[in-house]
Amino acid sequence: MTVVRSTLPDAAREVAGEALQSTLVDLLGISLVGKQAHWNIVGPRFRSIHLQLDEVVATARTYSDTVAERAAALGLPPDGRPETIAAAYALPGAKEGWLRDDEVVRLMVETLESAIGRLRERIDATDKPDPVTQDLLIGITAELEKQRWMFEAENWPRD
Repeated sequence: MTVVRSTLPDAAREVAGEALQSTLVDLLGISLVGKQAHWNIVGPRFRSIHLQLDEVVATARTYSDTVAERAAALGLPPDGRPETIAAAYALPGAKEGWLRDDEVVRLMVETLESAIGRLRERIDATDKPDPVTQDLLIGITAELEKQRWMFEAENWPRD
């Protein structure tokens, strides 16, 4: 059953839908990883990284809403259910328990770097089928690259 009809041809809609759904999973996962790290970080840089994690979580949550609404506008029901995220999430995640501040920085750099790589593949895939979705993905990539840079700068010089 299609409640909302898309202006895109079916093949283009399918490509955009796959890109949007996998991006939704990544963003919701990043928000969960960020909160897990936020609650469990310890170390001398606790406060600054604790606050920086809130920025990443807010960014991921805001963009996840934008991505889900883009999918809905194309007539594709977004799936942000916990079981969907748990089954499909493929980025690095936090370990259980307390996390040293340097571990959190490494985790966020790796997680964001993986997400950026996946986004760049989706940017390429949506180039012809749906430039509007591609533009959204480009904006998300730029913001995640900024967040990654800020975390990477935290561990300079490298350990």
